[in-house]
Amino acid sequence: MVNQAYGADHAHRGFERRQETLRAKFLPRLKSVLARVPFAPDLLAAYYAVLDRETPMKVRVVLAAALAYFIFPRDVIADAIVGLGFTDDAAVLYAALRTVSGAIQPHHRAAAERWLNEAKQGA
Repeated sequence: MVNQAYGADHAHRGFERRQETLRAKFLPRLKSVLARVPFAPDLLAAYYAVLDRETPMKVRVVLAAALAYFIFPRDVIADAIVGLGFTDDAAVLYAALRTVSGAIQPHHRAAAERWLNEAKQGA
C-alpha cells in the first residue's frame, strides 16, 4: 500500500512538472498559428481543463497528451502543409475529447472564449 501511495504521488509530481512545460509552450504556439487552426476553441478549453485541479487526473492526462501532440514540432502531417497541416492535431484532440466526454466544463469554454477574444483584439 505504501508503494502505491508513493507511486501515485511521484506520478502526480511528474505531471505537475510537465504541466509547466505545457504552460510555457502551448499559448505561444497557438497564438502563432491561430488563423490556421479552426479547432482553437476546443484546444483552449482542453488546456484550461488540464490546468483546473478540479478536473480528474485521468482526464487531465488524456487532454495534456493531446495538447502535447499539438505543440510537438514533428507531426504525422507537417503543420506547414496548407489545408492539411493540422488535420492530425485535430484528430488527436477529438479522440481525446471523445475519451473524456463531458469533462470540459462551461467555465473552461468561457476561459477559452475570453482568451480568443483577447488574442483577436491584440492581432
